[in-house]
Amino acid sequence: MTSRSLATSIGLTAIVMWASLGTLVAVSGRIPAFEMNMLTFGISGVAATVWLAATGRLGVLRQPLRVWALGVGGLFGYHALFFTALRLAPPVEANLVNYLWPLLIVLLSGLLPGERLRPHHLIGAALGLFGAGLVVTRGRGIAIDPADLPGYAAALASALTWAGYSVLSRRMGAVPTATVAGFCLATAVLSGVCHLIFETTVWPRGGVAWGAVVGLGVFPVGLAFFVWDHGVKRGDIQVLGAASYVTPLLSTLLLILAGWGEMSVSIGFAAVAITAGALIASWDVIRPASRKSRSGDA
Repeated sequence: MTSRSLATSIGLTAIVMWASLGTLVAVSGRIPAFEMNMLTFGISGVAATVWLAATGRLGVLRQPLRVWALGVGGLFGYHALFFTALRLAPPVEANLVNYLWPLLIVLLSGLLPGERLRPHHLIGAALGLFGAGLVVTRGRGIAIDPADLPGYAAALASALTWAGYSVLSRRMGAVPTATVAGFCLATAVLSGVCHLIFETTVWPRGGVAWGAVVGLGVFPVGLAFFVWDHGVKRGDIQVLGAASYVTPLLSTLLLILAGWGEMSVSIGFAAVAITAGALIASWDVIRPASRKSRSGDA
């Protein structure tokens, strides 16, 4: 396995961790969005910073302002815009618009030095978008109310923010992934300020709820951002973008297994579309491996 393929594989683990987000949030109770961000990013940021201090690497946090602007803008900006969208527009439709970010990553990555956008990348991303649409709409149509347009605009802005953060992180490949620790801490502080201004505090109730909050901080709102940063900087960003459409499918399946939903025909079709899209978009990675296997057999 090449270093690029290994980095891609590491980045793909973020998708698996993000798939657990919905289930863990459901188990944690009705905690306001910015408070949840404050708690979970606080856990990941503090833990990662303590690790940097223990290994004598706190110096990596001394980065130019543009690096901090990108990191904090990506993590905090994305979540703030997405939560705003969920408040101003129907959640299902807002979630669908937000899930344009994998497609945007594939498209924008074609502008990066050394990258080339090929037809199979577009086909794979389009199939993934179709599958994600089936998941979040459950096969039903979408009715647009003009009153919801501000929410849809916020959802589109959140998609552009995360896609932009992911693609521009590639341009800052020399910045150590460990700096994500500082981005998480800053996001926790900003979320805490927003929580005090806009929300009423609701603490998790019981050990299970607190365990879910800790799980969120360790995995989908913690480690996932570190492996994603490594993947987009050193792996195949187009494969990562297209494969990200697996997230809503896996998330829905986990919720079903946990008893928070039911299986349907539309989810079955979505599974086929998303899997096919991910395989097609990953053809550049799969083809060399298959060629190597055939030459070895010979």
